[in-house]
Amino acid sequence: MRRFLILILILVTVPSFAQEAITEVLRFDEYLGFVKRFHPVTKQAELIIDEGQAELIRARGGFDPKLEVDFDRKAFKSLTYYDRLNATFKVPTWYGIELQANFEQNEGDFLNPEATLPVDGLYSAGISISVAQGLLINKRMAALKQARFFREQVKADRDLAVNQVLYEASLAYFNWIQAYSQYEIYNQFLENARIRFEGIKQSVIVGERAAIDSVEAGITYQNRQLNLEKARLELIKRRLEVSNFLWLDNYIPVELQDNVIPAVNADDQVDIALNIDGFSEIDFQIENHPKLQSLEYKYRSLEINRRLKANMLLPQVDLMYNFLSETPRTANSFNVANYKSAVRVAFPLFLRKERGDLKLAKLKLQDVELEINATELQLKNKINAVQTAINSYATQTELNGRIVEDYQTMLSAEERKFGIGESSLFLVNSRETKLIEARLKAAELQNEYLSAKALLFNSLALNPDFE
Repeated sequence: MRRFLILILILVTVPSFAQEAITEVLRFDEYLGFVKRFHPVTKQAELIIDEGQAELIRARGGFDPKLEVDFDRKAFKSLTYYDRLNATFKVPTWYGIELQANFEQNEGDFLNPEATLPVDGLYSAGISISVAQGLLINKRMAALKQARFFREQVKADRDLAVNQVLYEASLAYFNWIQAYSQYEIYNQFLENARIRFEGIKQSVIVGERAAIDSVEAGITYQNRQLNLEKARLELIKRRLEVSNFLWLDNYIPVELQDNVIPAVNADDQVDIALNIDGFSEIDFQIENHPKLQSLEYKYRSLEINRRLKANMLLPQVDLMYNFLSETPRTANSFNVANYKSAVRVAFPLFLRKERGDLKLAKLKLQDVELEINATELQLKNKINAVQTAINSYATQTELNGRIVEDYQTMLSAEERKFGIGESSLFLVNSRETKLIEARLKAAELQNEYLSAKALLFNSLALNPDFE
């Protein structure tokens, strides 16, 4: 791959020597390696992983310790009504329990009696706990669990995104192969038509053939030129399509030069590069498919949401208990005789909002469950259909190969007969046209065969590594 990278740099920086450069073959595995490593979409897919990690960090932030300080003062007409300081340190834990430590210090001429504290302030330490709603699951717990599922889901989504880019890049490469093969076919037969045209012109000059034969040979030669020009234009278009997927580091696009050609006989390379050479439908486990894994993690996340909504049907009962002390450094200063406690109870009478949220959560779960079942069936059928198509294209290619050989034999025989005057130029052109059509059909079948393999790669959502 490094060798080809140097070649690309030379071709990009010195385009004026492209025609003089030695023809270089861009192998399919090298090509896909460049696509996966440098294509902007594959790099963009990696950002999905960072997004999932960021979501997880944010969710863990719900369990970060928190320090709160409130200071309140009122002064009027040279009187200090009050100075109130309240500093609290809170540590959220997993099961609806919050540890907290507090320091309060109040002074002033007009303090409320309940706010009167020792001169050096009052310390407290204790817990607050939700014993019904929020005990087994709460928003912090749900957010963290969902963030973990989201992180795994985006990994599967990343694999799907990269696979799609590699699939589209593969199709572009296979179209390039077909266009190059068509160009080479027309170029070869153009030379045959030119040689035949020149020979017939000489025969007409010496009187061995009628002048009309040179006209027919000239028409054939011009048709070959026309077909070659069309093939050249198609080759340029397909080469540019391949260039769309080729980038260098730092997002520098690459345009393939004319001396870079595809690996025409890439059938074996394709299986290895796409990692489908050892595929067996019997051994393949559909549940490991990235699409199903993504949906499964989505389902688990929605299940957490359903549990949270179900928990909201419980009454909200929050308990708080704090030990009080003036001398926190003395261990036995915290005792049950000095404390501050609170109870808060809340319960909606009709629970219409809560029941509606739970119903929606259940419907979303059912929707994803149905999508999982449908997707699994679609994937199985698609993989089976693609394998059938691959086998069919292999058979068609073998049959067409025999047809090409037979047409070549017939053309060679017709040319020998034409050379000894027992055939006509019309028959030779007819045989040659049939051979051209058969070879073009072979190029088309190769494209369909390789595209079917790429579709199998896409259906399996594989994400191979390239050296």
